[in-house]
Amino acid sequence: MQRIRYSRYLKTIIILLDLLVIASVFIYFFINKNAELIHDKEIWYENSFPLLLLISFWVLLSGRTQIYNIRRNITYTTFLERIITHFILFVIGLVLIRKVSNNQFFGSELSWLSLNLFFFIVLTRSVIYFIIKYLRSLGINNRNIMFLNENSSTKVLKDILKERKDFGYKIFEFQSEALTIEKLQAFWKTNGIHTLFLPLETTIDKVTEDQIFKLAEANKVHISLIPNISQNDWFLYDLGYIQNQPVLHQTTYPLDIYSNFLLKRTFDILFSIIVLVGICSWLFPIIAILIKVTSKGPVFFVQRRYGFHEEVFNCLKFRTMIVNDHSSTRTTSENDSRITKFGKFLRKTSLDEMPQFLNVLKGEMSIVGPRPHMLAVDDYFKPKIGRYSLRSMVNPGITGLAQVNGLRGDSGDVEVEMKKRALADAYYVRNWSFVLDLVIILKTIILVIAGDKKAK
Repeated sequence: MQRIRYSRYLKTIIILLDLLVIASVFIYFFINKNAELIHDKEIWYENSFPLLLLISFWVLLSGRTQIYNIRRNITYTTFLERIITHFILFVIGLVLIRKVSNNQFFGSELSWLSLNLFFFIVLTRSVIYFIIKYLRSLGINNRNIMFLNENSSTKVLKDILKERKDFGYKIFEFQSEALTIEKLQAFWKTNGIHTLFLPLETTIDKVTEDQIFKLAEANKVHISLIPNISQNDWFLYDLGYIQNQPVLHQTTYPLDIYSNFLLKRTFDILFSIIVLVGICSWLFPIIAILIKVTSKGPVFFVQRRYGFHEEVFNCLKFRTMIVNDHSSTRTTSENDSRITKFGKFLRKTSLDEMPQFLNVLKGEMSIVGPRPHMLAVDDYFKPKIGRYSLRSMVNPGITGLAQVNGLRGDSGDVEVEMKKRALADAYYVRNWSFVLDLVIILKTIILVIAGDKKAK
């Protein structure tokens, strides 16, 4: 129904820009090393094939890494993860090509070439990414969408799309009390609706629902179904095929695979040792002295929290509050009077979480994972949010995907915000990759330096 004029060309433009950057970097390094051959036409003719080979390899690899599968709701975290994964695989392929080729074109210093290529690819793609996001936040290149038969699940999605104007969705409200096919079709035509969001658990009768689907197909309106996040079975299965027959298989999560678990655990140990020896060895005494000087009580705050498979462990933090009797039952609120002045600084910079590197070494936590909550919070939300316990399929983390995206679950409508946080954690568990962990760590470091505005 909505005419899409420019989006179809966007992917082609981005691919061509990437290929231009690749060609420019390789040609620059080749000329820099072989300046005397710059006017030799035969050399340029000979090296046109290797360049074409590189470009073809980059494009073919994108089918696996999906760096050009640019959905408008893609986050910068996922965006960087895909580029880094793609680039690592590309460099590995480049090393292998160099091993079997004596061509001068591949004779450039690989380390410097790779760094320059990575820098310019990330730079150009990031500039394009943020320009597109900015234009969409201004109302340019929007998708016209609507919600029908709304419930609690559609409310969560609707709030997200209203907050994230950079996703580029313009929501049209269907105000008619009595739903008729004629009114719906007229609404689509009047507003140029592109996508209809419909909950899986709908109160619309079966006959009307079938008519809506047929009408949408006839009018080229996309239908997106929103599962009820209170359903316990939605995250349990993946759709697969045996020949042409669709079959629902029980989900296997990435960290169920031993090689992935071993890689993550090895990184956790090495990273924790580096941080504890290089930073915490001198930072801990300073923080401990300042805590003691500014308030009465112990240096560390130890709280029981759920870990892997909901096993309870003692989570370590620097104490940021005055000693009180409600620390295990009452969550932090805005301008909480229990927080000390120095504690507020520790929370703002996330330095209060630093002792948890000891939890990581003990195997109770990971560097990246869903943040552990108070036992009372988990016990309250488990029956309210379907598959909330999916968070416990991996070790809890010092930082996580929800945190770096500002989803703390402790502001506004707490239940709605907690559902968003649980969905982010579920996404992490189902889509874990080592590169995703690296991107989350990088974003966390930036938040620590800049200060987390949403920290309480």
